[in-house]
Amino acid sequence: MRNSPHVLGIVLAGGEGKRLMPLTADRAKPAVPFGGAYRLIDFVLSNMVNAGYMRICVLTQYKSHSLDRHITTTWRMSAMVGDYVTPVPAQQRLGPRWYTGSADAIFQSLNLVYDEKPDIVCVFGADNIYRMDPRQMVQQHIEGGAGVTVAGIRMPRKEASAFGIIETAPDGRGIKAFLEKPADPPGIPGSPDESYVSMGNYVFSTDALIETLKVDAGDEGSVHDMGGNIIPMMTEKGMAQVYDFADNDVPGATDRDRGYWRDVGTIDAYHDAHMDLVNVHPVFNLYNRQWPILGHLPPLPPAKFVLSGNSHESMVGAGSIIAGAHVRDSVLGYDVHVNEGTFVEGTVINPGTRIGRGAVIRNAVIDKYCEISDGAQIGVDLEQDRARGFTISDGGIVVLGKGTRV
Repeated sequence: MRNSPHVLGIVLAGGEGKRLMPLTADRAKPAVPFGGAYRLIDFVLSNMVNAGYMRICVLTQYKSHSLDRHITTTWRMSAMVGDYVTPVPAQQRLGPRWYTGSADAIFQSLNLVYDEKPDIVCVFGADNIYRMDPRQMVQQHIEGGAGVTVAGIRMPRKEASAFGIIETAPDGRGIKAFLEKPADPPGIPGSPDESYVSMGNYVFSTDALIETLKVDAGDEGSVHDMGGNIIPMMTEKGMAQVYDFADNDVPGATDRDRGYWRDVGTIDAYHDAHMDLVNVHPVFNLYNRQWPILGHLPPLPPAKFVLSGNSHESMVGAGSIIAGAHVRDSVLGYDVHVNEGTFVEGTVINPGTRIGRGAVIRNAVIDKYCEISDGAQIGVDLEQDRARGFTISDGGIVVLGKGTRV
């Protein structure tokens, strides 16, 4: 039975994620592991599926194999009622060229829209950590009669200049201008010390989306970007409105994690978002079963702590073994083994990694399937880490790429 209105979800998942290197050396950014049990893309897909939007196309391009495999093996909808979450690779449907921008990706994939015949198209990004009920945004879009509704998150003006900014009309709802990283971001009517930062989530009336994409495709001066071209074009026509993310009410949200949104576009942001998970009262609560983050885990036994191994203010995934090691303020994915005498602090360890005896690891991100030998030190001497060729973020986080041996 179709939702009313009929909604098609399009997730833009072709991002290269250069600022997350080396985590994106072997995979697309939306496929980067997160929280010990998920991929980044699982958050947007969970939001759509929890809302009952069960027909979703994921547009991929860059190093998409692991992302495609994750979607096809994890996100299986009921074929009986026509639901699907399907990866859609770049297909050169309009000639011998790949996607040249996010708007071009949708333009080249308009056959998906024509086939589904939706009333509303939700175009969401694939890279952010948050919970959101998109039904509430869709409802405002319909009531407001806009061609496009852009989700905006409130941010202090002094911190907002690094993002795309939504300048609203005096009524606080219509969009007056869409500004890319302005030096002096405009305030929000009634709250002059805050600015609206675009979340990269858009709700379109289908006809308005198709018409605007066609005009943009014929503009040789356009870079064919959703935020850079499509939204400004619709704003100039008076067709755009903002949706205040602070108004979104997600079932099971706590006062502490209500309205949480994190752009994990850099290593430091990725690391910080993990640290938000491990407090007694987490800044972002993965344990909200009323609006679960969905994913897939291999069949593994529970985590095991032996030889006085212990963890404090940490998350440890299924199948992991902490054997006489000490883990603090860290997130360990599934099937991670940490051996006797090793100390781990402030670190993200992705699945399948093995750590020997007597090692010390501080303030690091360790990707999947790494092997760290007895007595190794990571994050203790940054100059030594840099000399060994490890990536070190601006904030001093040491990063080991997938399969690294130390």
